[in-house]
Parts: sequence; C-alpha cells; structure tokens
Amino acid sequence: MEFMGLAGVAAISVICWLAGEAVKLSPLEDKWIPVICGAFGGLLGLLGMRVMPEFPAGDMMSAAAVGIVSGLAATGADQIGKQMKK
Repeated sequence: MEFMGLAGVAAISVICWLAGEAVKLSPLEDKWIPVICGAFGGLLGLLGMRVMPEFPAGDMMSAAAVGIVSGLAATGADQIGKQMKK
C-alpha cells in the first residue's frame, strides 16, 4: 500500500496550495506564501505521521521534512503554471 503514502504527500501539497491561495486573498504580502506553505506543510507532515499508518516517514524529523518539501512543492507548482502562461 505504498500508494497511500504518496497520496498523503500529494494531499499535503494540495492543502498547502489552498493555504497559499488564501494568503493571496488576505492583506499579507505574497512574499510570505512560501514560508506559510512550508510551515503549514511541516505541521501537516507531523500530523500525517500520527494519523496515516502508510505515511512515508517513520520519525518526526523526517515527517516534518516531507511536509515542508510538499508545502514548498505547492508553491513551485503554482509558479510553473504561471511561467508556462508567459
């Protein structure tokens, strides 16, 4: 069931992307979006390790790292979409 672990990582990316979109609607400057997505991803990674038995990390440090990278991937994916339009 390794697919479920990857689905959890993808879910973190999608949730962080939505958080980034919410920041765009807030009065915060856009420069904070990567920081917020990374931090939120780290928290979701820790939560995912506790809730999902198939999460691809066995310790808290790895789970936080997986979450941070997933959160930052959401920012990168958004930028790739914008740059392809130009």
